Amino acid sequence: MSAGLRAALLGGLAIPAHPLALTASRRLDERRQRALSRYYIAAGAGGLAVGVHTTQFAIRDPRIGLFEPVLALAAEEMDRAGRAVVRLAGICGDTRQAVAEAETIRRLGYHAGLLSLAALPEAGEDELIAHCRAVAECVPLVGFYLQPAAGGRALPYAFWRRFAEIEAVVAIKIAPFNRYQTLDVVRAVIDACRDDVALYTGNDDSIVADLVTPFRCAGKERRIVGGLLGHWSVWTQRAVALLERCRNADASPDLLRLGMEVTDCNAAFFDAANGFRGCIAGLHEVLHRQGLLAGTWCLDPAETLSRGQAEEIDRVLRAYPHLNDDEFVACHRDEWLRG
Repeated sequence: MSAGLRAALLGGLAIPAHPLALTASRRLDERRQRALSRYYIAAGAGGLAVGVHTTQFAIRDPRIGLFEPVLALAAEEMDRAGRAVVRLAGICGDTRQAVAEAETIRRLGYHAGLLSLAALPEAGEDELIAHCRAVAECVPLVGFYLQPAAGGRALPYAFWRRFAEIEAVVAIKIAPFNRYQTLDVVRAVIDACRDDVALYTGNDDSIVADLVTPFRCAGKERRIVGGLLGHWSVWTQRAVALLERCRNADASPDLLRLGMEVTDCNAAFFDAANGFRGCIAGLHEVLHRQGLLAGTWCLDPAETLSRGQAEEIDRVLRAYPHLNDDEFVACHRDEWLRG
């Protein structure tokens, strides 16, 4: 990663987690996949995260074979952006698979890998750190604290303290949806004296709170500088504006109220009432209503909106019209959908 991109990452960016556009037959819809990338770039996103949870981990299944094609499409659109865009790609699996994926994303021109440890649920701390170091030999790393409800595992302070000592680590996405565990990561990075590791929120339930909180530990202060979020794959233009408003801001009543509104929307999109079962389909529903996706189809036919989730999305759309970017999308959608 170049010094300029590293500085941009440290300065704080809005990075949407890129969804997967499918046809009704559950095959890749290349035209709409490209349109999504164009939307995020036009909305002002500072980076894209591809091949992550929101993109659906099943793209790695050899029978589906979409991991490299999907990453390649996004890379092509970022090449055409006319500006620098930080390119992150998800890395999963055991060490052999993770290293192979790291080599693939490096070949495709991605700047860093977002490393999920979900495939190692029983591994001890030493094994996890060895795994991370093996992948770090291939690409710079973005750590990923994924909430257990989405397939992650609990990772204590001691792990994050050692992870922060890995030289190739450039950022950490903090997404346990848990304040205690969020503090573990921040404190570990501070204690490791890694001022060059950017902290990003993935806590879709507390986006604004994370962005406006000055974290002070051991006499040192750090801020969560940006977001790498599935929630920001929808209404992205507003998300970029939200990050700018929160940058180095104090936790004013207006911002805290706005944070509550964003969290209420997230509860509907992510299907919090049903243990997040409809989280990807919920994001697809919002993009479908905007005309960016042709439907809400996921690779797994069982992955659909939960009962009552569409009505919840209706409710937050009515309650918070100032949070959507429907007008922006409507003005440019046809342009993005052109081949």
